[in-house]
Amino acid sequence: MNIKEAKEEIIHTVKAYLKKDEYGNYRIPAVRQRPILLIGPPGVGKTQIMEQAAKECGIGLVSYTITHHTRQSAVGLPYIKEEEFEGKSCSVTEYTVSEIIASVLRKQKESGQKEGILFIDEINCVSETLAPTMLQFLQCKRFGNQAVPEGYLIVAAGNPPEYNKSVREFDMVTLDRVRCIQVEADLKVFLAYARERHINGAVLSYLKVRPNNFYRTEADVDGLRFVTARGWEDLSNLMDVYEELSLPINEEIVYEFVRHPDVAEDAAAYFDLCQKYKDDYGIPEILEGRVKGSVYARIYRAAFDERLCVVNLLSDGLAGYFYRVGEEKMLCDRWYLILQEYRANVEKAESPSAYFDTLVRRTEQETKKQTADLLKPERAVGERFLKALRDSGKKLNAQMSPKESFAAAKDAFDLQCSRLTQAEDQTKAAIEAAFDFMEAAFQNGQEMVVFVTELTLLPEAALFFTEHPCARYQKYNEELLIGTKRAELRQELERDG
Repeated sequence: MNIKEAKEEIIHTVKAYLKKDEYGNYRIPAVRQRPILLIGPPGVGKTQIMEQAAKECGIGLVSYTITHHTRQSAVGLPYIKEEEFEGKSCSVTEYTVSEIIASVLRKQKESGQKEGILFIDEINCVSETLAPTMLQFLQCKRFGNQAVPEGYLIVAAGNPPEYNKSVREFDMVTLDRVRCIQVEADLKVFLAYARERHINGAVLSYLKVRPNNFYRTEADVDGLRFVTARGWEDLSNLMDVYEELSLPINEEIVYEFVRHPDVAEDAAAYFDLCQKYKDDYGIPEILEGRVKGSVYARIYRAAFDERLCVVNLLSDGLAGYFYRVGEEKMLCDRWYLILQEYRANVEKAESPSAYFDTLVRRTEQETKKQTADLLKPERAVGERFLKALRDSGKKLNAQMSPKESFAAAKDAFDLQCSRLTQAEDQTKAAIEAAFDFMEAAFQNGQEMVVFVTELTLLPEAALFFTEHPCARYQKYNEELLIGTKRAELRQELERDG
């Protein structure tokens, strides 16, 4: 199955394993809760889905890469304990709490969540001395003489032998005690994930025109060549920052992430072309309704690959508008909740300004606690919101009445609402400008199908069109995305939802 299906199965398993009866006991006893064993190629996203599954289920997550551990850290250190058996005193070997078990207990204490997932990565690449411990862990849910705390289900992950020389084969006894899920790389699933994560548009565009280069592993006389989903995502993060710094991305840099010389060379050339087309065609100007006079003459003569690249650049440019609207709306929503709470309690507060400071500090703590679990856009919104809260708090003083304090705080909310309205208006104008260009350049050809498809698959665009219907988008959506293509899109959107 693909990584998205594996994530869904993990979520279903969490719900089933943590289901309790009317007496508070787990419906499936711990001894029958088989650990899940994910087997798939490296860099396909096994670790990512664990974080997502735990977050969506509202439970804890303790994650370990087992190859970094020794037998002592997994089992604990031995010590001598005196016990009495049938009147005789005996020295018995016991073990301190395993580092891994201690991490689970610590997570329960810090988060207050008694249920969660213990995720062990690279479990079939352990050392000779640790192998028996891992087999005991999978078979008995124990490290040494200590059991994994009740309420924590086990998920382990490993690579097939063809990807890792250190892999150990599991025997029948172990495999008969786990649920083994084979995971495969799937470009369609990655693209949906990439849109949500705001992966660099040039990377997305390249993978759409070169789908066979998404995930590759080859071995020849020169050694192992490989390309993974993780490599593309990490390269995307670097490209975003390099673009902000106006630094070039060359083939050598791409190869640091895409460890296949042919793919790295091809991708670097494509990224150069993307930048060239973006400048030559003036994508930002097109979205502002200012099309250069020479653009149409060039696009009419262009090969299909160039035309497709321009369409992808255009949809990527629009995505920036949709992202901005989403961020501004998130800020408005957060401001509204804070003001709602402030208005409900400010009259009872000894000092309105001090009470607002309390809300700021609480928000700072919540933001710091959640940062690791948030997507990049959400983190950016959190930082902006904190700054706005602090700036607003500086305008309040101890002499203000509750009514004056609330009015001063509300000024920042009103300003944010005006920013949202401005972003929405600019996005509407950019959409109309984009359709103006697409109609003049391609009418209702395949390029328009690609363009409308990209808008349909972009989550932020779908939300925007729900709140701000666009007649032209609706028209082409109905006319062009018909039959099998429309059915496939609908199924994909339903799965994403």
